[in-house]
Amino acid sequence: MSTVIGIDLGGTKVAAGLLTEDDRGTNVADSVVHPTELSSTEALLDQLTAIVGEAAAGARLDAVGIGVPSVVDFATGTVVSSVNIPLANVPLRAVLGERLGVPVFIDNDATVAALAEAHDESLKPAAHNLVMLTIGTGVGGGIVLNGRIFRGTGGAGEFGHTLIAMPLDDAADLPVASETFPQIGSIEHWASGHALDRLAVRVLGEGSHGVDLVSAARVGDAPAAAAVRRWAHAIGIGIANAINTFDPDEVVIGGGAAAAGDLLLGPAVEFAEGYVITGLRGHATVRLARFGNRAGVIGACLLGLHEFEGAAATDA
Repeated sequence: MSTVIGIDLGGTKVAAGLLTEDDRGTNVADSVVHPTELSSTEALLDQLTAIVGEAAAGARLDAVGIGVPSVVDFATGTVVSSVNIPLANVPLRAVLGERLGVPVFIDNDATVAALAEAHDESLKPAAHNLVMLTIGTGVGGGIVLNGRIFRGTGGAGEFGHTLIAMPLDDAADLPVASETFPQIGSIEHWASGHALDRLAVRVLGEGSHGVDLVSAARVGDAPAAAAVRRWAHAIGIGIANAINTFDPDEVVIGGGAAAAGDLLLGPAVEFAEGYVITGLRGHATVRLARFGNRAGVIGACLLGLHEFEGAAATDA
């Protein structure tokens, strides 16, 4: 029986939960949540160390799994590049492993969320081929193929950086790609939480946020509803791209965007169907994350559990 902490590290908040196994099955406790410490790398490392202790609440730990919004070299646990958190080039697995005294496993946050969504409510494997779009501060993605995480060389599933809106009519005026991400023509630019915030300011005025826009749409505000539908259109393009590329059994929408519920899912599916090629249309189920905003923590727990038990089996 193993005991694992899973951490979902995002650009705005960090959440940690304790996974335990016993004769009754596998359970993940309610998460401990704090705003993410972004002032420096050292401050963030201190926060991650502290939140493990807080979530463990004195329990003996076997391992820690962490999902980060970054490109990760999984074999070494090094954060190769990171846009929203100060961990670029940090050997996170080694650094936190030394601090915590237990094995630490690092992967992309959307990848571990996809791992969670490929399991049912009892945390048993459920989906064979699954693509997940995680829409929060940015837009990430996770891929499960043949029941296993697909990582590529470490950065697979960066659907947010798929380009969808580039002005290519005149070759003489082709835009030059910048070093700033997200690119203006990317799914992340048009479909992220930041994109919804920009729409909220445009429709509701300065100081408004995406959650305010969704709330206004829910009570029948027509301009707000139109803006949310525009946001859903961009997400629908992302769904269609995932289906056309991978032909999965399921496409799952997770992250903070899932809180919009049917205001997002209905029009996103409607738009996606128009962009999916005929031969693939109707094959994939498109749904909101079953674990809601806990998918990241649960997936990080499963990552730590699977890697720890896999290593133990190899050693045996």
